[in-house]
Amino acid sequence: MCGICGCGQEHPDSTGKFKLVTGHVHPVLSTGHHHPPLDNARLVQVEQDLLSKNNAYAAQNRHFFQEDNIFVLNLVSSPGAGKTTLLVETIKRLKGCFPIAVIEGDQQTEHDADKIRATGVPALQINTGRACHLDAQGIGHAVMQLAVQPNSLLVIENVGNLVCPSSFDLGEAHKVVVLSVTEGDDKPLKYPDMFHAADVMVLNKIDLLPYVDFDVQRCLDFARQVNPNLQVIQLSATKGDNLGEWTDWLLANVQADTAMPDWALHKHEDSARP
Repeated sequence: MCGICGCGQEHPDSTGKFKLVTGHVHPVLSTGHHHPPLDNARLVQVEQDLLSKNNAYAAQNRHFFQEDNIFVLNLVSSPGAGKTTLLVETIKRLKGCFPIAVIEGDQQTEHDADKIRATGVPALQINTGRACHLDAQGIGHAVMQLAVQPNSLLVIENVGNLVCPSSFDLGEAHKVVVLSVTEGDDKPLKYPDMFHAADVMVLNKIDLLPYVDFDVQRCLDFARQVNPNLQVIQLSATKGDNLGEWTDWLLANVQADTAMPDWALHKHEDSARP
């Protein structure tokens, strides 16, 4: 994780959008970097202090979400795994069931937030600049700015990164890691912290399996070696293959973790009928 990067000081920029301002002090071999190297003990202490502060904000977020009956997902993946496409297709199928809002995390641009807004759902972009993850304090501010409704679904699409977001609790109900078949079947072993922290792994782009060197069973074995309780859903967000298993899981967990009424399930069932 980015233990001493200083990520987490968020300030609205001139347009009112949140931008995370970092104070990086990584000891790197660079002629323009004047920060003195930190010893291992100091690095560990700074990392612990950073996570402790973040966890306190995450606890506040979680309390707020529970009080207002807001079900929160933290979508994580490497860049290009298909988080935004999965989110857009999910919104199309579920936005008639309950209010949905989205917080988008990227280093630059509003491209993904614009895609979400095109579905008719409110979205707020957090541009992190050089920072490599979202943090709980920034999410708390974003939720207030976005005016997330009670009795709703909030999805946080984190910055594309399989390392740092694994350590930063945002107050979510579930962390969902999206892995695409174009990335390599050994990702769960290469980035074990992320797959250990997640409750669900969405294996995306299965329509491309005939064209890539990806062993599904090997990937699943690696993932469950890291996290025996990990639930796996295989789908294609672009083609719609098995997307119903994902939306059924999401809807069932929204209702199980909140006091969302049964009519949401009935509306979903109605919309799924031909």
